[in-house]
Amino acid sequence: MTEDDTGAAAPYTDASRARLVMAYEACELADLARAAVPIAEHELKPDGAIRSPGVVLADAARVLAAAQRFLEAAAVFERIGGADWQLIGDVLGVSPQAARVRFAMAETAFREELLSREGTGTAGAAGEVSRLRAHIAREPLETALDLDDWVLRHEDGDSGFGTTPVSGGLVRRASRRRAEKHA
Repeated sequence: MTEDDTGAAAPYTDASRARLVMAYEACELADLARAAVPIAEHELKPDGAIRSPGVVLADAARVLAAAQRFLEAAAVFERIGGADWQLIGDVLGVSPQAARVRFAMAETAFREELLSREGTGTAGAAGEVSRLRAHIAREPLETALDLDDWVLRHEDGDSGFGTTPVSGGLVRRASRRRAEKHA
């Protein structure tokens, strides 16, 4: 991979990075939900009772948490892409103020992650998610290529995605030299 391949020469737009975080969250959600579909051979007792009470509920709680992260990432992507709080509230069926209260901190954290070289350094699971999102925002091509592979492995039939279903949609910022030529 050359320097140009990494995105260092012409970094991706903030909206591309936000969309990539959303794609990652969708991938995580899909994997968690898909894992809940099979019924293990010994999951149920012969009388139909549950062998390990609480396990399926814990799995469902992880899926719900992933869905909430996906929703948050989608709201951040919309905001980075120019949507106002009115639009976000309308889509979610809440007031613009409620949408702002729900997602403004996530938007701020994302914008800070774009500026940060080391991530937020927060401890615990929330810190792990924050560091992961910061990595995705800083190294978008690496993540996009991984997601390309994921999409292609999970493709059903003729999707028409081509070989770069994620990385092919990312948009790079215009370099200053190119931007100055067109000005």
